[in-house]
Formats: sequence, C-alpha cells, structure tokens
Amino acid sequence: MTSYLFIESRDPCEAMRASLSYDLAVELVRAGNQVAIFLVQNGVFAARSGVKSALLAGAADAGVEVLADEFSLRERGIVNSRVLPQVRPAPLDFVIDRLAAGSKTIWN
Repeated sequence: MTSYLFIESRDPCEAMRASLSYDLAVELVRAGNQVAIFLVQNGVFAARSGVKSALLAGAADAGVEVLADEFSLRERGIVNSRVLPQVRPAPLDFVIDRLAAGSKTIWN
C-alpha cells in the first residue's frame, strides 16, 4: 500500500483542478492506497458546509482522510461549527510528519 498526500490550496469554486484532485484521491483509495487531503490557504473554503462541499464529503465518505489547516481556517474566519463533520482541523505538522514518513505528495 502506498501513502499519498494531496495538499490542496485552491478553492474548488474557482479552480476545476481542485475537483479533479478529489476524484484522483478517491480512485487511489479504491485501488487500496492510503490517501489524505490536506486543505490549506483558499483550499479550506471547501471544508465549509455549502455549495461545493459535496465533492469533499464524497471523497471523505470513500475513505480519503480529509484535514484542514487550523491557521488557514482561522485566517479566513471559518469557525469549527461551519466545518464539515468529515473534515478534521489539524496543524501544519501533519504535512511535515507525512513528508518525513515518505508519503508521495501532490500539491495543487
């Protein structure tokens, strides 16, 4: 099993590539890999309940681990009560730990 880490910095309402990343993450999980998406910068907008949240919720429901950078959430005024239940706020340390462990990383 291979470990993958997607670092998503784009708002899916503005960038079609973000949606494609979620689709690829789901495909990798279905192929038996361990996959996490870490939302950072404007990517955390996808963590809110709302218009584009179905994409992210679908990825999480398929088995993709979804996390959102705590600092990026605070910086954009997104409170935990507005974050999807499938998304776990996490510090940037998560990315560093995964990189150190050898996860294959895709940054969008």
